[in-house]
Amino acid sequence: MKRYYATMLVLLATLVIPAARPGTGLAGSDVPRMTVDDLKARLDDPDLIILDVRQDNDWASSDSKIRYAIYADPRAYDEWGAAYPKHQPIVLYCA
Repeated sequence: MKRYYATMLVLLATLVIPAARPGTGLAGSDVPRMTVDDLKARLDDPDLIILDVRQDNDWASSDSKIRYAIYADPRAYDEWGAAYPKHQPIVLYCA
């Protein structure tokens, strides 16, 4: 299992680090952050999309889920862009 996570970390670093170069528009500081209180205040917003991106077994065994959250396979992140409207705010969480 440690080998799997190490491999995923290297793969993620390979994908994220080049994308986060200045001028690409994908730097980490360009991604808006939302506090827990902000999210709680917006839970009834019909335009807000909340994606629960925990690992399958963590999601399935959890008795704590955010209301209206949609499970999204964390391994299929490349499909998320096509699946959801670009004009709506999307919140990803994995805790």
